[in-house]
Amino acid sequence: MSRTRSDGELLRRIAAERDRRAFEELYRRYAPWLAARLRGRCADPATVDDVVQETFLAVWRGKAVYREDGDVAGWLWRIGARRLIDALRGDGARGRLRQALARLRHRDEASAEERVLAGVEHGDLAGALTRLSPELRAVLQATVIDGLTTREAAVLLGIPPGTVKTRAMRARKQLREALA
Repeated sequence: MSRTRSDGELLRRIAAERDRRAFEELYRRYAPWLAARLRGRCADPATVDDVVQETFLAVWRGKAVYREDGDVAGWLWRIGARRLIDALRGDGARGRLRQALARLRHRDEASAEERVLAGVEHGDLAGALTRLSPELRAVLQATVIDGLTTREAAVLLGIPPGTVKTRAMRARKQLREALA
């Protein structure tokens, strides 16, 4: 009977022993989740597949080092988000156009993160968040929830870094006013 190994144990075995079974178990555990999150940010399935593969290759090759002080899913998301930014940067204007078209096509569909934000039940935060414009919510999602820098959020959202800063400031101000 096989036992379920912890994420930390899998990562230690991958790093120390190049344990292929540990790597496959980690991949099966997190690749579908990572792909689903990335699809919320990128409408191109080929790019999402490439980013998932690049993320796990970084883990396998030891280019991404887990420090054992945080959540493995969050760590993998940070790697994947940065790989996605790199992929989108490589696409240049064509990639930004594709992203803009995808956002227009799917703007009525709430992402998982937007549903979570709308479902927060602490005070009137949920109501305040839902009253923000989609542009302001997207900046909050990228910078607060996903933990991206201003430059990374700018690339991901296809807007200038100054616009990210302005929208973040406006979103915080609106939230403060709504919660006061």
